[in-house]
Amino acid sequence: MDTLSYKTISANKSTVDKQWLLVDAEGQTLGRLASKVAKILRGKYKTNFTPHVDCGDNVIVINAEKIDMSGNKWDEKEYLRYTGYPGGQRSASAREVLEKHPERIIEGSVKGMLPKNKLGADLFRNLKVYAGSEHGQEAQKPKAINLNDYK
Repeated sequence: MDTLSYKTISANKSTVDKQWLLVDAEGQTLGRLASKVAKILRGKYKTNFTPHVDCGDNVIVINAEKIDMSGNKWDEKEYLRYTGYPGGQRSASAREVLEKHPERIIEGSVKGMLPKNKLGADLFRNLKVYAGSEHGQEAQKPKAINLNDYK
């Protein structure tokens, strides 16, 4: 019998093609931006996606302070942290976190969308978030992308 046979391509560390991508967060909604960035970090937009391999790209997010949230989330959304001492739980609204550390808003939402295991921790290291339009990865020559082109 003459049939076509296809081999399943499984990526590994040596066959992965990693790129540096630049994303501008200005005017983007937080959750939509975070889900697309998490997919890019994971490698889901690539044809040779393999679930157990870090086959995603490195992502640089700039203008984190110009992110947008819908509704009353700026005042009602709470971010919790723990100092390490008894009774040391602290909470801050999204507006307060934006004033002090605007990168943490994007980092926290992207981290929550990655796998909760060692692979997820490795993928999170491929994300760089900066508050202004300047970033420290000019040497990698990142390619600017428009997130509205991705589903």
